[in-house]
Amino acid sequence: MRSSLYYRRQRHDSSETEPLLPALPGPTQNEEQGDSNNGAMADVGVSQSVLVEPREDTGRKLPQYIAALSATLGALAAGAMLGWSSPVVFRITQNTTNEYDFDVTPTQGDWVSSLINLGAAAICFPIGLVMDAIGRKKTMLLLVIPFTLGWLLITFATSVAMLMAGRFITGVAGGAFCVTAPAYNSEIAQDSIRGTLGSFFQLMITVGILFAYAVGSYTSIFVFNILCTMIPIIFGLVFFFMPESPNFLVIKGRPEEAKDALIRLRGRNYDVDSELSNLQMKADLAKSQPISFASAITKKTALKALLICYALMLFQQLSGINAVIFNTSAIFDSAGATIPAAIATIIIGVIQVIATFVSSVVVDKLGRRILLLFSALVMCLCSTALGVFFFLKDTHGEGSSIVEAISWLPLLSLSLFIVAFSLGFGPIPWMMAGELCLIDIKAFVGSTAGTFNWLLSFTVTSTFNSLNTLIGSGQVFWVFAGIMLIGFVFIFFVVPETKGKSVDEIQLMLGAEPQATINNVDEKI
Repeated sequence: MRSSLYYRRQRHDSSETEPLLPALPGPTQNEEQGDSNNGAMADVGVSQSVLVEPREDTGRKLPQYIAALSATLGALAAGAMLGWSSPVVFRITQNTTNEYDFDVTPTQGDWVSSLINLGAAAICFPIGLVMDAIGRKKTMLLLVIPFTLGWLLITFATSVAMLMAGRFITGVAGGAFCVTAPAYNSEIAQDSIRGTLGSFFQLMITVGILFAYAVGSYTSIFVFNILCTMIPIIFGLVFFFMPESPNFLVIKGRPEEAKDALIRLRGRNYDVDSELSNLQMKADLAKSQPISFASAITKKTALKALLICYALMLFQQLSGINAVIFNTSAIFDSAGATIPAAIATIIIGVIQVIATFVSSVVVDKLGRRILLLFSALVMCLCSTALGVFFFLKDTHGEGSSIVEAISWLPLLSLSLFIVAFSLGFGPIPWMMAGELCLIDIKAFVGSTAGTFNWLLSFTVTSTFNSLNTLIGSGQVFWVFAGIMLIGFVFIFFVVPETKGKSVDEIQLMLGAEPQATINNVDEKI
């Protein structure tokens, strides 16, 4: 016979009790051994009725928006780091316009561009361990140091090696923010706005890229570098005044600080004690029934969450976004546009920002799945169209009548591709990494998924030109289209809708068995 897994809480309006089971990360019950001494906590304590019952969602939202935007100022710094290469590397590889006191060859320029990917990949896993040890807030504040150091090395570089070192270090800091900021935002948010706050990360990334495109193209490299150096410093000054994640504080046995954090995030009119009691119960139960990391990561729900997170990162990087960006100037030229390359990249940056902003507004209304499906389908069609255009151009020549007849096609496809990517596959994979996982594996999954993403980015960036030469530019776009078609099918059959769901409900959708009833209890993911 199984041991009782029910906690009972006194009702406010009567002496009756109601069953309550917090959904704290823990092992599934051992079905093979029915002995009560060996029973372990079920992963999910939520009845089917809870999935359809409306939950009260009170509390102030503005403090949560402010905290999330403050956290994603680090993403703004990461976006500036990503966009830096576009206006700078071409100039420094041209001896006549290089503002540094040393020469940079095109090959060295490629390494300067791509080293941030390796730096980001190197830090993603260890940063997960660090933020679990000292907290989300302290970890992000400490990242100001390497970010500032990296930009100072870039600004005052006296050799290619020093420049590369600066890029690698800024990559480390930027990659760390890709893990910590989404985790922080998901843990401070109420369910009704969790998607919006989660999308702030990608939104600020695109704003940072646009900043780099616009400012870097029309200022000196020195001034641009100084401005980039100021961004992480401003982040540190602002984020210093934000609260720590209440989840982390409860797990570390600091309930009073957790209560203060919840009051700052939800307001004094919110029922802070109820949410805090729920978090505390789950933390206590986890301590009383500890589970090894190996057991936690090999559960059915954890494995499915891992599959979804890694697959979304794979489809994001193999969507062809880098190929489209790399061909921006060629696409504008093919369409007969007389827009300079710098203006073309700025236009693309503006499209990205607007579409990502729209995504942040509608993601909690339309849901994650519909945006991902729309994104995959439109990118598949656009990549196919771009492949047709470049194939015909390579086959019949740029001035052929058939190519001139569809000269409008690449520009239209490019614009729709950027919009579709920014609505779905840009922000949502990072968001889902924080939503699908229980807190005991969230840092591991987020960090390893981040590592996987950056390594894929490095691979695609460094091999795209060679692949273009090997099989042709049109065929490359068709490969990306095929990958997006597979991604569409994967999302349709595998990825659950997490809009407005608590962690209990999400785990149930991932395949966990409902074991008990929970009333009005939500763990903030």
